[in-house]
Amino acid sequence: MYAHSTRSHIPQPPHSAGTPYKGLRAAIDPNQIPSPVDTIEADREKWEDQPYMTLPGKHPPLSTTDFVAVDQGNTSPRFVRMSTWNVPSTSRLASECEIPIAAIIQPFADLDAREEAIPLVEPGPAGPARCASCRAYINPWCTWVAGGGKWKCNLCSHETEVASEYFCNLDANFLRLDHLQRPELNKGTVDFAVSEEYWTPHPPPSIQPLYYSVIPNPTTGVRTPQPMDYVFAFDVSQEAVRSGFLKIACAALLESLYGDGESIPGCFPQTSRIAILGFDRTLQFYNLSSEVVGQPPMLVVPDIEDVFLPSTSGLFVNVAESRDAIVDLLTTLPLRHEQTFEVEAALGSALAAGLAGLAGRGGKMVIFAATLPTIGIGALQPLVDEAALYGTDKEKTLFIPRQETWKDIGEQCASEGVGVSMFLGMGRPIDVGTIGTVSTISGGELYFHPKFDPVKDGVVLSSQLKRLVSRTTAYSCSMRIRTSNGLRVSSQLGNFYESAAADLEFGTIDADKAIAVALEHARTLDESQFAFIQAALLYTTVSGERRVRTFNVALRVAALAGNVFQYADMDATVSYMIREAISKLPSGKITHIHEDLTEKCALILYAYRKFCAASAAPTQLILPEAFRTLPLYILGMMKTKPLKGRNVTADVRNYHAHKIMASSARSIMFRLYPRMLAVHDLNDEIALPDANGKLDLPSLMRDSHLFMESHGVYIIDNEDMLVVWVGGSVSPQLLKDLFDVDDIMQLDPHILSLPVLSTRLSAQVRNILAHRFAQRGYIPKFAVARQDLDGAEIEFSDMLVEDQNNAAMSYLDYLCLVHKQIHTALTTGASISSGHGGFRSMPW
Repeated sequence: MYAHSTRSHIPQPPHSAGTPYKGLRAAIDPNQIPSPVDTIEADREKWEDQPYMTLPGKHPPLSTTDFVAVDQGNTSPRFVRMSTWNVPSTSRLASECEIPIAAIIQPFADLDAREEAIPLVEPGPAGPARCASCRAYINPWCTWVAGGGKWKCNLCSHETEVASEYFCNLDANFLRLDHLQRPELNKGTVDFAVSEEYWTPHPPPSIQPLYYSVIPNPTTGVRTPQPMDYVFAFDVSQEAVRSGFLKIACAALLESLYGDGESIPGCFPQTSRIAILGFDRTLQFYNLSSEVVGQPPMLVVPDIEDVFLPSTSGLFVNVAESRDAIVDLLTTLPLRHEQTFEVEAALGSALAAGLAGLAGRGGKMVIFAATLPTIGIGALQPLVDEAALYGTDKEKTLFIPRQETWKDIGEQCASEGVGVSMFLGMGRPIDVGTIGTVSTISGGELYFHPKFDPVKDGVVLSSQLKRLVSRTTAYSCSMRIRTSNGLRVSSQLGNFYESAAADLEFGTIDADKAIAVALEHARTLDESQFAFIQAALLYTTVSGERRVRTFNVALRVAALAGNVFQYADMDATVSYMIREAISKLPSGKITHIHEDLTEKCALILYAYRKFCAASAAPTQLILPEAFRTLPLYILGMMKTKPLKGRNVTADVRNYHAHKIMASSARSIMFRLYPRMLAVHDLNDEIALPDANGKLDLPSLMRDSHLFMESHGVYIIDNEDMLVVWVGGSVSPQLLKDLFDVDDIMQLDPHILSLPVLSTRLSAQVRNILAHRFAQRGYIPKFAVARQDLDGAEIEFSDMLVEDQNNAAMSYLDYLCLVHKQIHTALTTGASISSGHGGFRSMPW
């Protein structure tokens, strides 16, 4: 569809400096090297008109494809994606293949509108049937013995008696007669409604309590599930008021609660209650009771070291019943503090106050912070010159909390079933590495708006808050991964608190969060049997129902390297590898992490070469079908903000590290290789709804200036930011159709979105962007970059992953480097792995 010729390409736009290739290499046509776009487009076409049936033995669709899955007893890859769908039979084969055995689990992933909802099973007071030995939940892969009187666990092979109320006779195929009526026996993903036995226990008292409780919290027994409550805490210090952050945050919350009164409805859960507090040098609580007439009374707690709730009356209120008081408070809060001289804000104390309010029931805390907390609980001093630490042994200190108090706050929030999300709208460094720990451990999320601009960032913040309150969210969550005999969990990566019993605890978990689980062999697996994984998540819904969601995956076992590579999944492998790399930031140098990534990439490709394509000439670069573009995604990892070489501020690194550690496979693939579109090449039919309302989306193009022309308009999108690049020789008609101007100098680079015009091109582009918004639920930051005119061009150019930028090589150079390592290993027998004689000592 696009002219991919590189003859008349533009010069590389302004960019952050890259790294040249050391030595000589052959001249290679960029068109000849593997492109992820080809793979993504081919997969999209394959699954466009056919559903994916989940039984083992087929390649699942890529995470970047919009597919429809039909659950046949194996969980949809939307929820669990494996790095290989054929598990190596022995630990030796696994180490020879070098592919990590990992699962990416996204428990509340949004379903496609065409897919059936996850079934809810009501097992009664006895609860779901569970294995008496390993405590696994009953699932489609269990077998029935003793005429239906016992069931055999697919994980540990133990036979468990069937409860009398659950008994049913078997048919001639040894299946229960009610097999099709019981979703837990034929669906890979089900929800069980559970009884009091599964309710959240009250956590034991903390050694160092963060707040003083007037009414002692119970420390034994269980808590009754209730609808999720929210605490919204606003920084009302001078910085928040001056930048407009407080005003925008209050307006965004009002819109999320009640809509705008016209076209946008409110999206806040109707069963939930909210509390609102402000914080600077003091903590300000508000009585929002509907019985109070006039302005909501304010209760001030000046002691920010010993936090307590001044009153519980009117603190938490129903959004509909107390509408007048809430609207009044959120409208007047920015005005009340307009003349404030308070420059400090006790963020740690505000978190303790929110925790005090939610203790004993769990819920969600949403904090709007603009100032480094230099007073109160967990007070921090401003950061020293961080640039001097890069490349030294002290570099790792930038990625660990400077005060253990913040870790303690996160752990107490997680154990109380409280998730903390923070909107950061600061003008100066705020130490995300320390304060962000609370969100990371409690399963919350960070939203990062440095040098907050109310005009530019207001729309984005508002859409992020709407997504936060409207997406599927659960609280007081606990997860455990179980595996069949022969496999075991070796490590778990993501944003959660890992308890002493190796359970993963989340204050909250939502539709956008995923975790990675690495597996290893405990003994040899039987090729004639499946290997199994079961993930079980115990949670409370927003409306206050206690449930267990189970995910069951059956995997084939392979004894040959070729079969392992044939069913490898690059999306899951890449998602695990980047999490593993980021998890090393607190313990190793960035340069060493880069070397590790290159080494792993070369080892996987070398293993394929050695065990699956040994007869080919060493000079030939042979790539496995599943990992054709692995070098490009590894290079993309080195160009991401957390792992990028050279100067990136610690706040930016830590924010992006936090985001990626909890991102879905789809989001990670789009972050590492942003979607780029040539707007001027759209044909007349694309991206316009047909008679059935279906939208046919255009093909993407490769992320390199070598495929760009100066008369073109391009859109690039990396999930955080969307940039429209306008070439210097663009035609006036194209500008008129898209921006309603006919001269590039008249184009305002500060517009907040594309104008709504009646032209076909405008409708096409807005339809594409609206489709992306519907998929992810929020609006990314928006910028226009005119060729050689606007500062946003550097952001655009740095997203061109295939070019030489971001303190790293171009894709072509990097591919040559990896090929050189493999070629040397094949011809000289040198080891690729680090250590004596490894490639780390080589000049390149």
